[in-house]
This record gives sequence, C-alpha cells and structure tokens, in this order.
Amino acid sequence: MRIKDLCPDERPREKMRLRGAKALSNAELLAILLGSGTGGKSVIEVAQEVMISADGKLTLLAAMPLERLITQKGVGEVRAITIAAALELGRRVFEESAIVDKRSVTSAKMVFQLMLPVLKNLDHEECWAIYLNKANFVMGKEMITSGSMETTPVDLPRILRRAIEKQCTYVILVHNHPSGSPTPGPSDITQTKIVKNALAGVGVSLMDHVIVAEDSFYSFAEERTGRL
Repeated sequence: MRIKDLCPDERPREKMRLRGAKALSNAELLAILLGSGTGGKSVIEVAQEVMISADGKLTLLAAMPLERLITQKGVGEVRAITIAAALELGRRVFEESAIVDKRSVTSAKMVFQLMLPVLKNLDHEECWAIYLNKANFVMGKEMITSGSMETTPVDLPRILRRAIEKQCTYVILVHNHPSGSPTPGPSDITQTKIVKNALAGVGVSLMDHVIVAEDSFYSFAEERTGRL
C-alpha cells in the first residue's frame, strides 16, 4: 500500500503533526527519516523491514554497523547516514539528561544503570570516564577511547587533563566487555592501577572501575579484591 492510499491521519508525518511523536511506532518514526519507499514498497514497509533486521529493537539498530545498514533494501548510503545520525542524537540526549541528574552516585549498580544504555550491544570495547564532585554528583562523562572486540587502550593524558579542567574530586572508569563476561583480565587490572596512581598524583581519587557486560557488571571497588 502506498502512503497516499492511507487515511491522512495515518500517514506518519500527518499523524505526528496531529497526535505527537509518541503516537508513532518505531517503524513509523523511521519511515519519516527514510522519506519515501522504493522498489514498489511503501516507506512504511521499508521501515518495517529495517526494524525486522534489528529484531524490532532500537538498541540493535543503533549498534548496527553503517555498512550493514546501507545494504538494507530501500535504504542506501544517504538514508543510512540519516538514520545513524538520528540515533546518535538520541544517544546524546540520554547522555545530557544523565549529566544534569543531581543524584549522588553511591554504588557500582548506579554506574551500571547509567552506562548500560550507552554500552549495551556494542561489538567493540569503549572506555569511558565519569567525573564527580565531592558530593558524588556527575559533573560530566565522556568516551575516552574506542577499541576492538577484546581490548581498548586507556588515554591516560586525556583523563588527567579533563579531571584537572573539571576540578573534579573523583573519577570512575567504565568500559564494556562485548563477550558478555564482566570478569576483569590482567590488562584491566594493570590499567586500573596505572590510572589510580596517575590520578592520585593530581589530587583526584579513582572511585571505581566498573566493567559492563550485557546484563551484569564487575566493580573493582565493591569486589574488595584489594586491586583498587
């Protein structure tokens, strides 16, 4: 069915204008980004097929490599970039809302909940730093480095520079394990010690290093292993 064959208030753009964005399904919102159909299929049908390729989950769509998204029927390079840009904006909105949240970060579970939407379903490791003031309020957080599926380096000079710029009291290091196991490896233990000692040299404490997996996490501070 073509879009023009739908009732006006059921067409994605008109529906959004009349009822608001929340009234639209994920596929309908995606259809607005795609703009038009192709190959005899309506834009809604193309959008539905894209969502099916991501098992109906926006998190999987956001994690889909751009190269794969480009190959989806009816998408192509320009539309794939548009979709990726929109999803990245959504991710950044989440990050900003988390930053202005004035709740005091008091546990590794809170760190896990804060970072899971950012790190879940990634096929590579990312290292993030969370900067806190003396009341444990989040002053900011940022991705430090992005690596491979099995490792990511730690940009120590950047962490130190940002900690000094923000005049923070604490830093929490966070990275993900795409393997699904949060258990730290030897390099995780070594890097934790290096970051801790370097931060101490500028008067900042490494509060924790949290490793995020799919549905679990490991906290160096809370495991009481003596490694932090």
